Amino acid sequence: MPPWKDWYHCTAHTYGTWLRGDPRGWRSRHHREHVEGDYKNPPPKGTYDELFKKSKDVMNRDPVKIDQDEICRFVLKCMLDRLQEFKILVAIGCFDGIHAHVLAQYPQHNPKIVIGIAKQYTTAQLKAHMQTHGKAMGFRLDLKRGEGIWAKGSHPKPIEDMKHYQSSFNYIKDHEKRGAVVIVTEDHKFESSAQLTEEDFLRDFGLLD
Repeated sequence: MPPWKDWYHCTAHTYGTWLRGDPRGWRSRHHREHVEGDYKNPPPKGTYDELFKKSKDVMNRDPVKIDQDEICRFVLKCMLDRLQEFKILVAIGCFDGIHAHVLAQYPQHNPKIVIGIAKQYTTAQLKAHMQTHGKAMGFRLDLKRGEGIWAKGSHPKPIEDMKHYQSSFNYIKDHEKRGAVVIVTEDHKFESSAQLTEEDFLRDFGLLD
């Protein structure tokens, strides 16, 4: 089923922070393998311990975890700015130093491609920023040439309808309570799921027929 009004909820995570065999639940790339459980209903304890250990053993560098709000905001803003350069309408995004969530509209239905480009851009911008300001900020980014802050791939989930859009927006917004940096873009005039009707939403975005 095509996404409602071309909207997708996309997630991405930093390098080494969500591996194959993770006890919290995991997915293989392109869902090539059947995997029991997910992050809401993790697999039985010990199910993938051996695979998780192998995943950690093959890592050639430390996981990337960003623990400063100022840097998290810089990374998220770079990502959203890059998406908007591609004329992608963004409603909201969040980043907690490990996981990023973005609710955005992809008319070409190519969220993985565009998110991939945005991830490369954020790495390049962060490297440059750290060279200039990293020492003063007390943050060190140990990345070699060709290494990025992100793990491979992303996970786009098509939005099914207005109700799904609202719940996804609220879910991302709620990450602020957990310490994540959240950015609601100027394009979006969302006030509350209780007050916003589909007609209001479409009018706000210039999509009302």
